[in-house]
Amino acid sequence: MPIRDFLGENVCSVKGKIDPNSTKITEKLLSDQDLTVLFENVNGNKAAGNVFSTRKKIASAMNIKPEKLVDHILSAIDSPCDVKEIKNPEFKNTSMKVDLTSLPIPKYYPGDAGRYITAGVIVAEYKGKKNVSFHRMMVMDKDRLAVRLVPRHLFTLYNEAKKDKKELNISICIGLQAEVLIAAAISTDFGADELRIASSMYKAGHGKPLEVGKCDNGLLVPSCSDYVFEGKITFDTTPEGPFVDITGTYDIVRKEPVIKIEKMWSCKDPLFHLLLPGGNDHFLLMGLPREPMILKTVRQAVPRVKNVRLTEGGCCWLNGVVSISKNKEGDGVNAILAAFTGHPSMKQVIIVDDDIDIYNDREVEWAVATRMQGNRIVIIPGAAGSSLDPSSEGTTYKVGYDATIPLGSDKKMFAKAKVTEK
Repeated sequence: MPIRDFLGENVCSVKGKIDPNSTKITEKLLSDQDLTVLFENVNGNKAAGNVFSTRKKIASAMNIKPEKLVDHILSAIDSPCDVKEIKNPEFKNTSMKVDLTSLPIPKYYPGDAGRYITAGVIVAEYKGKKNVSFHRMMVMDKDRLAVRLVPRHLFTLYNEAKKDKKELNISICIGLQAEVLIAAAISTDFGADELRIASSMYKAGHGKPLEVGKCDNGLLVPSCSDYVFEGKITFDTTPEGPFVDITGTYDIVRKEPVIKIEKMWSCKDPLFHLLLPGGNDHFLLMGLPREPMILKTVRQAVPRVKNVRLTEGGCCWLNGVVSISKNKEGDGVNAILAAFTGHPSMKQVIIVDDDIDIYNDREVEWAVATRMQGNRIVIIPGAAGSSLDPSSEGTTYKVGYDATIPLGSDKKMFAKAKVTEK
């Protein structure tokens, strides 16, 4: 369901007028990230943040149990399904005047270069190759945005169009279902249609495929998007940043492409999705889609894998935990190596036994403290890491902790005492 229909029960409504250039929005979102915040008047428009700030919220929106999230996403990746095109998509309810400055797009932190769209998903297609992906976009004026293009799939499509001396047609969607947001952050094969992955998740949770509608530029986008902007990624570039990214630190300034907006659409009574940079929404929508790939690669190395998690303390990007049941000694090390393969940006991973609750940081630290010594730490120097890690110097040291009980040991020595013993 779209975010305008999914705000949950734990919602705080802010009725007063808010200047999008102030830090009032960020202050309110940071005050309690478990709380969804509905802003009634930002530039005369409604906006909402902390919408998907917990795993429970995401699972509820997808109509599944939280513990099933990773397998649910992995199943959709392995078995995508077709979308359903409809003639009168909701987003085409209103044709808006092209004016980005009139929208509830905030400047989140004082050092940011400007007002940023943070929950915008770009849909593109060139020569039959499709892509749906998240990108931060800085408002330059009424009809131009600076877009951060990491050298991945949209970057590749853009450069292929440039070679043909063509600007790349795109549609920007804001206010989307959880399934689309998750699919947009998944690392797929180049040209794979992420909307088909979203459709598979949606069908599994809601019993019907994802509905899409056609933009005037021919691109198919989710029908219930609150806002859709049609435009082109032009040949022009401009300095983009600084901007607070997922680690809560300012990212550097780069020369990035300029988007020219040509049309703007909205549904009836739209709600602008605010994704707090470096907040829990950001962590989960960026990190959760990586967990299925970690699970898949670790399962190839160690058959019995209970679950995986990218931790909030590691920004759901740099640090992870994997719980396994060992068949042989060395499975812990193999799980470490496989986990780094599944998510190359990860710099630290802890492998624990399947009796440890990986969603409880205290239990994980307890396993490290009581079940391992320093000689079971795996260090990989000179590895490619994440550009988002401010401590990285081109390459990074990856560190893995095998905090599993050594096979052949007396497990009673490593188990917590219980009041009721079996």
